Order: sequence, then structure tokens, then C-alpha cells
Amino acid sequence: MSITTTVNPLIQPLGEMPPDEVVFGRTEAMQAVRDRLSKLAGANVPVLIQGESGTGKDIIARMIHANSPWRTGPWVKVNCPAIPGTLLESELFGYEKGAFTGAYGTKPGRVEMAHRGTLFLDEISELDLGLQSKLLQLLQDGQFCRIGAQEDKKVEVRVVCATNRKLEQEIESGTFRADLFYRINVVNLHMPALRERASDIPDLVDYFLNYYNRKYNSRAMPISDELMARLGKYHWPGNVRELENLIKRYVILGDEEVISSDLAPRETDFFNAEIPIDGQISLKKLTRQAVRELERKVILKVLQAHHWNRKQSARALSISYRALLYKIRDAGLPSNRSVRRGTAESVENRRIAAD
Repeated sequence: MSITTTVNPLIQPLGEMPPDEVVFGRTEAMQAVRDRLSKLAGANVPVLIQGESGTGKDIIARMIHANSPWRTGPWVKVNCPAIPGTLLESELFGYEKGAFTGAYGTKPGRVEMAHRGTLFLDEISELDLGLQSKLLQLLQDGQFCRIGAQEDKKVEVRVVCATNRKLEQEIESGTFRADLFYRINVVNLHMPALRERASDIPDLVDYFLNYYNRKYNSRAMPISDELMARLGKYHWPGNVRELENLIKRYVILGDEEVISSDLAPRETDFFNAEIPIDGQISLKKLTRQAVRELERKVILKVLQAHHWNRKQSARALSISYRALLYKIRDAGLPSNRSVRRGTAESVENRRIAAD
């Protein structure tokens, strides 16, 4: 059975994209990405985009679609971690009326909505093994089955996937299928971290400054040379997304101090206790305090970099999910992603003061 494309709110507009010279910059690594993208865009093969959070994988996926023969077709994005596992199958593949309690009608999934267009699966490593099997069938023969249906449907869809994790390691741990990896990894694009392309920072700053000045009808001044030099030396754990958010705050608040405070060096003491000069020094106690404070700062930074997704943060830290929850509670940090960065830092500062 074949399907026809219908208008659906799940189909997203591409939206405004930065110009190519801003996206790809001047570094050799990004020029390699540009060259490979230009070659693969016209071929209907799966593409896997890998790189740290905030490196621009979403932008590259949209550029693949915009430069492909299917650019007039739908662009459908699925943020896999944002949809609970119990709902993700029905969101992806749809369901028939009566397939389960609450299925009062037939619902097409996002795979159907991407017919003759592009399906972008962001953070594909979050798919459970059962869904990985159904996706494998889609990639093998272009067919899938709605939940509760008796026959398969056939679609024509270009699949682009992205992840911030090393799928080879996920395969070794048994959480990702090797056969699916080889299906989605026909062409691979690796997005370098911003710290690896520091020479592109001035152009990115100018673009974000002009963009948000227009968006917020503001007149924020260009960044000073001194601050620009500091931006070039910063390690950027949040990559381009972190830089964009810094410039956005600068445009709104109009003060370079809002940027400088985030770039402040972290070489300060890890604890507030004074070391006695003429008394007894407990090296074991002081070391324990320093390690605990360093751990708190690292956990906070990783949570912020992963937008408070604790599951991803635990994997990034190579600890169990339960261990991370314990450490968050022990450090006095907020327990959910809805808490803003400022609140998290204020909680941290109060905890430090109390130690």
C-alpha cells in the first residue's frame, strides 16, 4: 500500500538559516563538512551527523534537505529524547483506530508525514531496541506498519540522523543495533567542536549580534577587541549554541559584563575554608572538600550543556542514572531541567557558603 502526503502540523518549516559563509566559516574541518555535504545532498542515502551538543547538527541536517531534490517535500524533525519511550513508537509510525486504549481514531505517524521529503531523527541513540528494529525495516525496504495495522505501508523518505554520542560504544554496551548503525551511517558528517574552530568565532559573533539586534530592535555595540580575544581562548563546552546564547544576552542587556562573568576563570579555590598556618592541617579533609566541590561544578556544567537532560548527562559522565540523581541531590543542585542556569548557580553558591 502506498500513501499520499497530507498537510499536518508535525511538518515543520525550515525557517531562516544562516548564510553558508557563517555556517562553515574558514577552518579546514568545516570546509571538509561543506565539501561532503555538497556531494551527498543529491543522493538519496541515509546520513549520520555526529558531534558534541551545540555544534550545529540541526542546521546541517536542514541544509542537506534544502539542497536536495526533495527540498519541496516535507521536512519532519523528531527529537527522540523529548518524546517518552512509550509514546515514541506511535509518534513515529502512527496507529489504527482501536489499536490501544485511547486510540479513538487513526493517526498517521511522522514517517508518513515525511513521504517524499526528509525525516530527521535527532539524538537517534535514544531509540530503544524495539523501535530500532522498525526503523531498520524502513531503511531496508521503505516499509513500515502502523500500530494495530494488518499490512505494511510504503514510503519514499530520506532519513538523516544525528547524535552527540559515539554509537560504536553504544553497540559494544548493547544499547544500539550494529545493523542499524551500518544502515544509517552510509555517509558520515562529523561536526567539530567550537574550540577546534576558534578562528570562526569573530564571524559567528558578528552574525549573532546583527541577527538579534534586528530581532529585538536593539542597537548593541560591537564586541570589544579585548572581549573578542577572551572568546577565542574560552573552551566552549556548549559550543556554538553557548556562544549564541551569550550574544543574545548581551544584546538584550547591553553590557559586556554578562559575557565576561560567564568567561571568568575557574581557577578559584574549590572550598572556602582557610588553611591554618600554625595549627593542625587535615590534608585528607581538605582534599575531600576540594574533590566534592570540583565534582559539583563538573556535574552542573554537564547538566547545563545537555539542557538538564539527566539521562544524557549520566552517559556523558560515564556514571549510572541513579548515581547521577544521588550526586545531584547530595550537591544541592536542582533536580529538573526546568530550573534556569542562574537559579542552579545560586543554589550552588548557597551550598558552597554553607560548607
